[in-house]
Amino acid sequence: MKIDAQKLVAAAALAREASVSPYSRFKVGAALLTKSGEIIGGANVESASYGLTCCAERIALFKALTEGKRDFIAVAVVANCAGGPMPCGACRQLLAEYARDAKVFVADSDVLKKIRTFTVRKLLPSAFAPESLPGT
Repeated sequence: MKIDAQKLVAAAALAREASVSPYSRFKVGAALLTKSGEIIGGANVESASYGLTCCAERIALFKALTEGKRDFIAVAVVANCAGGPMPCGACRQLLAEYARDAKVFVADSDVLKKIRTFTVRKLLPSAFAPESLPGT
């Protein structure tokens, strides 16, 4: 399946509008693409207890997984920052577990046509994964 990065970034930008970010006002949107062509969006949700805040990538991933979706081939992340927002370590770890071979597109919400492309494997080489444990 050919991945339309522009369409996925646009979906992430749309998801960003649902951000619940009253403290930082840093709105982030993400969109996951399945092998079957389905797009699942998510936005960051903040808590006054910052450790309970959840990133847009994880929201989209958790939503997709709990709806029975698998076989992710790409994820886009959009926020208002130069060059686009990079997934944090926790998001990279979960993507490595559930979307190891996915492409990652990031874009600034003010410049959606300028997309930087990575792979999950490139963002988190030698990721901890269940199959890397002895005896699995």
